[in-house]
Parts: sequence; structure tokens; C-alpha cells
Amino acid sequence: MSHLLEIEDLHVAYGHIQALKGISLHVAEGEVVAILGANGAGKTTLMRTLSGLLSPKAGKVTFAGQETTRLGADRIVRLGIGQSPEGRRVFGTLSVVENLRLGGFTRPPAEIAKSCEYVYEVFPRLYERRTQLAGTLSGGEQQMLAIGRALVTKPRLLLLDEPSLGLAPLIVKNIFQVLRAVRDTGVTILIVEQNARMALKLADRGYVLEVGRLRQEGSSQELLSSPEIQAAYLGHG
Repeated sequence: MSHLLEIEDLHVAYGHIQALKGISLHVAEGEVVAILGANGAGKTTLMRTLSGLLSPKAGKVTFAGQETTRLGADRIVRLGIGQSPEGRRVFGTLSVVENLRLGGFTRPPAEIAKSCEYVYEVFPRLYERRTQLAGTLSGGEQQMLAIGRALVTKPRLLLLDEPSLGLAPLIVKNIFQVLRAVRDTGVTILIVEQNARMALKLADRGYVLEVGRLRQEGSSQELLSSPEIQAAYLGHG
């Protein structure tokens, strides 16, 4: 498999605070890769940098053979990177369908409509709520909408930042079922997730991030069976 995403020696800071300290990793075409780590590890900083919302101090990001390190967020979306951000960040005063259409702002109207239909297929609840204001949806429905909005961009690479955060277990199970279906269509996924067990069951490989540095990497099975990972992230379940 060729590498769709390459990250080389990435350094990102907020003022004098160094959030990422020389991260290097890759994601192959068609792969699902999980980024594990505690709060403050740098996971969201990594995702925001990949989507063009933060500029690194040093290092290089390459997507589909093109360097994206200094590109703006709109250019990165056009290249084929879609993100469902931490905290969902839907437009609360717009309807469900308006939120979805905004996700496709780089695409022709006919293609946006087709992608919206696909989102309604995988998240039937959004079809039922399509005229409802996003701000009145439940947390689970808003998470479905955030993922759906990212899918309307028709991404080659889908960035998912904490898709299970604050949601009931049944909703989480439903969302991960949809993510498996998305994976099976060939979309490459990079997922940041505190629910390490769910993330590793979805993913092919994983990386462990601790205070801005990569501490461990391996196949999902290797990480699931690692005593260190079990102790730190998996508990006894």
C-alpha cells in the first residue's frame, strides 16, 4: 500500500508551549489508523495541524504526494481531507440539511445532493431530523451530523477527533458501526479516540502519543495485547 499521508518530524507550539515534539507517522491508502493518548497528549493539535487550522513550527506534511504543511484549510479540504472535529462544532442555528450542504462547499450542487443522500442512508436519524435546527439535536445526533458533514466533502482521508466523547454507549456502538461501513467503502481514516478499545477494534494500526511525542506504535492486535496499553488505556474490560 502507498502512503496517502506522511508526517515528518512535526513540531507545533502554542506560544512557548511545545504541543508536538517531532512527530513522524504515516497512513496508507485504505487504512484505518488510531491515535491514542491521554488529555494533553497533543492529539487534537495534530488533527488541527493536518486540517490546516494550525501552522507547524517545523516539519513536513504530505498528502497524496503533495506537501500541505503551509496550505490553508480550504485548500486542504479541496485536496480530499475531511474532518469531524472534537466537540462536534455543528452550526446550531442552521438546519441539518444546511449543515450538510456547507460540508460540500467545494463541490458541485448535484454531487452535494448525492452525498447528502448517502449520509441519510448511513444515518437515518439525520433524514428524520433534516429540517430541524442542529442546535436542538441530541449530542449523539450532533456527532452523526459532524461526521456526515465531513463525509459530504467526499474525503479520501477522514479525520475523526474524539467521535465517542460524551455519548451514551449505545450511540457510540452505532457510530462505530457506521465508521466500519465507511471504511469498507475504501475511505482512509485517521481517528483520535479516548475509547482505545473501540478505536483499535476499528483500526488496522495505532500510535500512542504522550506529551507531544510518539511513545509506541504497532498493529491493533499488538497494541490491544500490550500490557502497557492495557494498563494505561484499556482497563479490565
